[in-house]
Amino acid sequence: MTEAKKPYFSFEILPPLRGKGMAAIYDTIERLMQFDPAYINITTHRAETIYSDDGNGVFKKLCVRNRPGTVAIAAAIKERYGIRTVPHIICSGFTAAEIESELIDLSYLGITDLLLLRGDRAHGENRYTPMPGGHSHAIELCHQVNDFNRGLLLGHVQTKPLTSPFNYGVAGYPEKHEEAMNLATDIEHLKAKVDAGAKYVVTQMFFDNQKYFSFVDKLRKAGIDVPVIPGLKPLTTLNHCTMLPRTFHIDFPDELAKELSRCHNNDDVKAVGVDWAKQQCAELRQAGVEGIHFYTMNAAQMVERIMTP
Repeated sequence: MTEAKKPYFSFEILPPLRGKGMAAIYDTIERLMQFDPAYINITTHRAETIYSDDGNGVFKKLCVRNRPGTVAIAAAIKERYGIRTVPHIICSGFTAAEIESELIDLSYLGITDLLLLRGDRAHGENRYTPMPGGHSHAIELCHQVNDFNRGLLLGHVQTKPLTSPFNYGVAGYPEKHEEAMNLATDIEHLKAKVDAGAKYVVTQMFFDNQKYFSFVDKLRKAGIDVPVIPGLKPLTTLNHCTMLPRTFHIDFPDELAKELSRCHNNDDVKAVGVDWAKQQCAELRQAGVEGIHFYTMNAAQMVERIMTP
């Protein structure tokens, strides 16, 4: 059997918490540059409500963004390393006008690759609620970017079409989005975003490659023919054993669950996680995937161990 073409490698980073610097971000990138990443995703996070004591026993309600700076970080990484950066643009916590301002800034900076997402619910919400003047679904975000590319701004203001229009990808869920009625309706929504112009799909993390292969097969039968990039997450802590299935609505395959049940500390989990991810990567490469994307959560050492032969 001939060896499959080596897929590209990419990874995601989180902006630092407000008040923190870029040192940890640069450390992550410099550890992983040896693997020649095709691009780096930078996440975007909505503002959250906090209550701050003013020192006199009175608590004031504040709206703060705990991980700000996505656009600036994308520009800084592009300038420092000369690598393609792909910032997330999300509906959650943003108005359409704020999104338009982000698009204007990114266009000025020459950053034209985006990942478009609805984003998470606010903490404490049982269901997603858009901002007044915001978007309810990622498909609306796709339409806004398409309009922006054509020079159509909010308020029916027509300008010249972009000479370097935005390209964008969207998210896919091999085990379905938590709010989807079933996988079939989830795929219908995904097809609408691809039909709108999404150039690729990057998946939610998964630990069972068969679920990814089955998902891709269903997408192809639904007429979705863009690349479907598998997203992998290194396991690093005992907490991941329960937190990841609960938070991301995913299952661990039986073999992995048995291995994790024997772990007594974080080092045990890391050893299992590295071995499992290496197996996943090998099988995905053999299947001929176009790329492999890592959700590093800034855990560069783990990705380095996984990627090292």
